[in-house]
Amino acid sequence: MADFWCAVLDWHIVEEDNDGISIAPKDETWPSIDVFAVPEGKTVKNRLHFDLRADGVSTAEELERLLALGAKRTDVGQGTEVSWVVLGDPEGNEFCLLSRSVQEVKNQH
Repeated sequence: MADFWCAVLDWHIVEEDNDGISIAPKDETWPSIDVFAVPEGKTVKNRLHFDLRADGVSTAEELERLLALGAKRTDVGQGTEVSWVVLGDPEGNEFCLLSRSVQEVKNQH
């Protein structure tokens, strides 16, 4: 999972031991994310949910990149009229790709 999220976020592993792996931006600024193995599989909705935006590419291009990295489209009851895409990481943890890119949001302010 750390490898997947490093690829998605363009981060790297900053610490690794028997308990878990910490990933952070390549300039090692904060925040970081700690990834820990748990014995049970995912059974209910995530308690933490990431919303991502494309940065420097179109949302369609970012979707293709995420799918190529191993993300899968998933249905959490969002319907067909929503402006975001719900995806699951390789272990099924949901996250969303929002319709507006980072640049589109910045241009509105």
